[in-house]
Order: sequence, then C-alpha cells, then structure tokens
Amino acid sequence: MSRIGKALIAVPTGVDVSINANSVTVKGPKGSLSRDLVGGITVRQDEGNLVVERPNDERESRSLHGLSRALLNNMVVGVTTGFTKELEIVGVGYRAELKSPTLIRLNLGFSHPVDVEAPQGVSFEVPVQTRVIIKGIDKEAVGQVAANIRSIRKPEPYKGKGVRYQDEKILRKAGKAGKK
Repeated sequence: MSRIGKALIAVPTGVDVSINANSVTVKGPKGSLSRDLVGGITVRQDEGNLVVERPNDERESRSLHGLSRALLNNMVVGVTTGFTKELEIVGVGYRAELKSPTLIRLNLGFSHPVDVEAPQGVSFEVPVQTRVIIKGIDKEAVGQVAANIRSIRKPEPYKGKGVRYQDEKILRKAGKAGKK
C-alpha cells in the first residue's frame, strides 16, 4: 500500500480545483497549473480535500498512485506559496547579473558571458552578485532551471569553484603532496 498515495491533499481557501476525465487544473493566487493523469489514476474532491485513487493493486498502479498524489500536492503548494531554489556562485571573478526578471548573465570564468533565459512561469532574483534565486509555481520547472544553471560550471573538488546549491556540501580533495 502506498502511504503517500493514501494521504489526503488539503485544498486551502482561495484555491480552485477542476477535475476533468484525465486532467486536473489547479488555480490559485499565484497562477494556474494543469496536469494529465496516467495509468487509470483518478482524483475526486471530498470535503475540501483531494483523494487520489488507483484502479487496482498491480505494481505499476501502486507506483503511479504515490507519484500522482505528490505531483498534485506540489501543484496545490505551488499556486499558493510557490517554490524557490537558491544557487551560490563561488570563485574569483565569478558573478551573476540580472538583465531582466527572466534573463541573467553569468560570468563563470569562460572567455564569454553566458546568458540564461527562464522559461515561462519562472523568474530570477540576484540579491548579491554571488547568489541567484529562482522562483516559480511549478516545482519541476524551478528545479530544472536550477540544475541547468549548475551544469554550466559545476563545483570542482579542489577549490570548490563553480555554481552550487545553497546548502550543498562539496567533497574536497587534497591537492598534490609537495616534495620533502
């Protein structure tokens, strides 16, 4: 039994959920998200909560049950509070510059600056030159944009230079051992 799938999703006030045959649309104060359901998973509203149900106890249905519930919960949280990811830029001369809320310019030690444009529904903030905050209502899109920015210059293990997540710990290697 999926413990995650059986949990109810509380729908706060101000959030409107519409359920069609195979799709769910969630509208809230920050925006609107919709997702198609797969594998025969069904959703129904029950006294201000969303209940996710599966058609049978086969292995695929069980796995999709918990996944669908988690995705729907992320939609409800996204349209009410939103999601953020913070990236740190470490290195001499490495910095970020905000060109517009959906465009940042990164100087990461290459011979040229790298411009990163956000997809629809995602925005950037640069409070300090070495910190980038990615905001949006879609958790998947926010995480993917953060991963794409990190992949431009991953943290290296000797000095730790590069782009990392806010609380990421980098395993450091010892440098060359000097002659005695």
